[in-house]
Amino acid sequence: MKNLNEIGLDNEKAEKLAEKLNVLLANYSIFYQNTRGYHWNIKGKKFFELHMKFEELYNDLFLKIDEVAERILTLGYTPNHNYTDYRKTSKIIESVQVSDGIEAVGNILSSFQTIIILQRELLTLSAETDDEGTNALMSDYISSQEKLVWMYSSFLDK
Repeated sequence: MKNLNEIGLDNEKAEKLAEKLNVLLANYSIFYQNTRGYHWNIKGKKFFELHMKFEELYNDLFLKIDEVAERILTLGYTPNHNYTDYRKTSKIIESVQVSDGIEAVGNILSSFQTIIILQRELLTLSAETDDEGTNALMSDYISSQEKLVWMYSSFLDK
């Protein structure tokens, strides 16, 4: 029992999960800020449609950021919280000002791909750790995000 954390998970495995969740947190945080920028700066014929969709997306990302950070805390570790760390860790890069809707949607699809891959890695790791909490969270995220990928791809006529 010495090597178990407060929720009964192996400490070493929980630490690996927390580290990987911090990578996910960094990616979500950059994705969130990029999407807010798209929302603020979008121009063109699809302004009204995309402005609303980007707001829906960044609100959802905001909730996920909080849930991931709280999961890290539940595992007994500290979530990273500054953009200096996020920029070093994230595979998603900060967007420069993007006002073209097609470019913004393309960036969103690329970001989803990165996020979904990370979450699948976390699914494997959480299953090996018997961490149903992280597993359920990642599974729910992937399911809803795959649908969003289909919808954004359809918008681009892919």
